[in-house]
Amino acid sequence: MIKLYRSTSRFTREAIILLITGTLLSNPLFSFAQHVNLHANRKQMHHETEDDKYLPNAYNNKKTSPAYQYMSSGASKFISSSIYTIQVNVNFSGQNIIGDAANEPNIAMNPANHNNIVIGWRQFDNVSSNFRQAGWSYTTNGGTTWTFPGTIETGIFRSDPVLDFDMSGNFYYNSLKSDFTCKVFKSTNGGATWNNGVNAEGGDKQWMTIDRTTGVGSGNIYSFWTVYYSSCLSGFFTRSSTQGNSFENCTAINDSSYWGTMAIGNNGELYIVGAGETSDMVVEKSLNAQIPSSLINWNPSVHVFMDGYINYSLPINPDGLLGQANIDVDRSNGSGMNNVYILASLTRLSNYDNADIMFVKSTDGGLSWSLPVRVNDDASTTNIQWMGAMSVAPNGRIDAVWLDTRDDQSGSDYSALYYSYSIDQGNTWSPNEKLSASFNPHVGYPNQNKMGDYFDIISDSTGVHLAWANTFNGEEDVYYSHIVPGITGVNKNSLGNIISIYPNPTSGVFAIAGGNGKYEIEIYNVLGEKVYFEKIINQKSLILNLDVPAGIYFIHLQTEQGSINKKIIINK
Repeated sequence: MIKLYRSTSRFTREAIILLITGTLLSNPLFSFAQHVNLHANRKQMHHETEDDKYLPNAYNNKKTSPAYQYMSSGASKFISSSIYTIQVNVNFSGQNIIGDAANEPNIAMNPANHNNIVIGWRQFDNVSSNFRQAGWSYTTNGGTTWTFPGTIETGIFRSDPVLDFDMSGNFYYNSLKSDFTCKVFKSTNGGATWNNGVNAEGGDKQWMTIDRTTGVGSGNIYSFWTVYYSSCLSGFFTRSSTQGNSFENCTAINDSSYWGTMAIGNNGELYIVGAGETSDMVVEKSLNAQIPSSLINWNPSVHVFMDGYINYSLPINPDGLLGQANIDVDRSNGSGMNNVYILASLTRLSNYDNADIMFVKSTDGGLSWSLPVRVNDDASTTNIQWMGAMSVAPNGRIDAVWLDTRDDQSGSDYSALYYSYSIDQGNTWSPNEKLSASFNPHVGYPNQNKMGDYFDIISDSTGVHLAWANTFNGEEDVYYSHIVPGITGVNKNSLGNIISIYPNPTSGVFAIAGGNGKYEIEIYNVLGEKVYFEKIINQKSLILNLDVPAGIYFIHLQTEQGSINKKIIINK
C-alpha cells in the first residue's frame, strides 16, 4: 500500500495532506473523531504504481554476505518457548543478497507434508527503486533450508502477496498489480514453479482464504479487498469454486470493511474482519458462500468494540500500517470448538496508548463478542506493539506474535519479536516472551518509508510457523521462524544431561536411560495436559511406546536427586 503521485500539482497537494495527517495521527491525544474525519486521506496508503523503473539487483546478484540464522537457547530448557529463525530471501548458496529488499511476507504450509512450506513477499531487486515483484521461497525440509528461485513474472510490477493452500497440497499466490487487478497463481509441485495465473478481480488491500473443510465448499477460494480501491465498480469480493481455474465477477458485502483478513469455520462458513467507519472492527459472515454458483448472502454486519482502532503513518512505520486485523476459528474438538477470535495491533481509545495487542472472542458464531483483552503485559502506555498476527492450532491453542519496542532505550523505535499463547480460549495468556534481538525498523527502506503492513503465521501441533520481516542484516529481509511454545507447570531442569532419551525425533518408541533407576515419568503435550505417567523402581533403562498424536511433547522426570525436563518430537 503505497502513495501514488500522478502530477506535480497533485504531488504538492497530497504531500501536504500526508504531512498533516501523519503529524496528527502520531499524537496519541488525537481523537478517533478526528481520525475518522481524515478518512479521505487514507487513500494515500493504497496507491500502487510503478513510481520507479525496474532495476536488477544493484550488484547483479553477485555481492553477498552471510545470511542470518538463529536458534534460541530456550530449546534446551523447555520452560520458555524456543525459536529457530532463518532468512529465506537468499541466493542458491544460502547467502544474503546485498542491495535488495523484501517485506510483507505471507506463509502457507502443505497439509499433506508439513515439511513443505512456501513464503511469498514483495521483492525489491534494487533497494534504490520501489519497483517490486512477486517474490517467493520454498522449503521441503521443514524450514532448515530455503530455495529462492526468483520472482513470478520477472520484471512485472506486483505487490501485496497473499498465499494459501488446498487440501490436495496445491499452493495459491494472490498478487496485486498497479491497476488494482489481482492474479492468482497456482503451484502443484510444492512451490517450485507456478502456472501463468488467473485473473481474480481484486483491489488493494486484498486478502484470500481457501476452504479446507470436507463440505460442499471444499477447495473454494475467497478474496476481498477495500471497496475504495477496487478494480471493479462497487464490488470488493470474489469467489472461485473451480479450484482457482476461474473467478466470479466481483460482488459487494454489507459493510465496507478494510485492512483485514478472512477465515473458514468448521462447517464451511466464511468470516471476514476489518476496520470500519467507526472505531469498531466489522465482522461479516456468510453461510452459503460455500455453495458453488449460489447468490451469496451475508448476515447483518456485526460491529465489535476492541477499545482501539487500526492506525497508520505513525513514525515507527511512516508510510504503513501498524498491522491488520486477524480473524481465526477454533477447529479443534475441544471445549473451544467453533469459537471465533480477533486480534489486532490497535491505538487505544481508553488510555491513548499508541498500539497494544488487543483480543476478543465470540462463542456464538460471531453474533456477540467478549470484552477486549490486552495480550501484551508491559505496564507502559508509550511502548508500541505492532504487526500483531494470530492463528489457532488444531488443538485449540491460540498463538500471537508481534513487534515490541518495550526494550528500546534509544528512543529510535528499536523493536523485537514477542510471543504469547493461550490454552484457555483467550481468557488468559502466557507471559510475553522476547524471541529475537532488537533491530532498527527504519533501515533498508526500498525507496519508501515503511517495513510493510503485515506479518503472517500458521499454527500446528509443533508450534508456530512465522513469516516476518526485519533488518538484522542492515536491510529489509524476510525470515521464517518456528516457535515451540514452552509448557506451564513444569519445574526447570536440575540434573543436566544425566538422563538421556533416544531416538529423538521418534515414531513413538524411545528409550529412557541413566540415573539410579528410580524416578517418576510424566509426559505432557503442548497444552500442558498430562498424557502419560509411570513410577519406575530399579530400572536404569526403559523403552516406552507412546501412543499419542504427532507433535511436540515434554518429558518430566522426578528423581531422588532432582528433576529434569526433556523435549521429544513424535512423527507419525
